[in-house]
Amino acid sequence: TYERSIAMNSMVYHSVEDLPLLITVPELAQVLRVGKNKAYELVNSGVIKGIKIGTQIKVPKRSVVEFMGI
Repeated sequence: TYERSIAMNSMVYHSVEDLPLLITVPELAQVLRVGKNKAYELVNSGVIKGIKIGTQIKVPKRSVVEFMGI
């Protein structure tokens, strides 16, 4: 499990299992501890699968887990 606490939108997630089913790209950046531009690059290039819902891109938790190899 991912041991560090991840703070998003005033929520603290202690593991990847605690993440909601869908997260935003800025939240993905926090999880991966990279900048927002890098997170958008990973999603837009298809390295991490994103789903466009209206004007937002959401990232399934499953995609994060697969990318992290856990």
